[in-house]
Amino acid sequence: MRPTARRIGMITPSSNTVVEPMTGALLAGRDDVSVHFTRLRVTSISLDAADTRQFAPESFVDAARLLGDARVDVVAWNGTSGSWLGPGGDERLCREMEQAAGAPATTSTLAVLAALRALAARRTGLLTPYTRDVGDAIAAHYADHGFPVHAARHFGRTTNYDFALLGDAELDEAFDALVTAGCDAVAVVCTNLRAAHLAARWEHRSGVPVIDSVAATLWQALALAGDARPITGYGRLLAHPPAVQTQR
Repeated sequence: MRPTARRIGMITPSSNTVVEPMTGALLAGRDDVSVHFTRLRVTSISLDAADTRQFAPESFVDAARLLGDARVDVVAWNGTSGSWLGPGGDERLCREMEQAAGAPATTSTLAVLAALRALAARRTGLLTPYTRDVGDAIAAHYADHGFPVHAARHFGRTTNYDFALLGDAELDEAFDALVTAGCDAVAVVCTNLRAAHLAARWEHRSGVPVIDSVAATLWQALALAGDARPITGYGRLLAHPPAVQTQR
């Protein structure tokens, strides 16, 4: 790793087992980027108050301040809570994280929305591990931001650790159902779903672009750091990055 490498700081849920290895795989062979992680406690996902309190802004600000000590070039909340709690909250959160870290900030939700804009999605397919009510909240917020959900597939799980246990065959079936329903883009909304490695294969056989949350977060973080080099083997978004995207 070069001493002058771009440094990306990422905050990830404590029970997430996908973000770190998948981000490492996406950046394999790159010696010009390093990624530095910190965690905050997240164990279950629902609309219950006890679960939504896991995402209190203070926790993110403290984590961003720690990443700032490493003089990172960008900070990313690598979690999709803003998708059901509201992207407006993520926009406010980014302003607070930027102040704490002294660097630009983004979130997985803002990255997914930026990717949907970049790919000109009109009939979005939504694939999540969450329960239907969480999925419905996501669909409402995405519609408010110009991306109505045309069809959705949810696995009905609430324990964050368990999301990573969903296998390729289950995800393949869900993706194929969304394509059959007529979606022109599919957003995989959860950073603890192991799906980024499937994007290129899905796109090849269907022609439908895939926005995986982990890949989109890296794409947006690299863009904010001024890096537009393509990453191949993981689908259209990373392989053909557009001009640097802003999220707000």
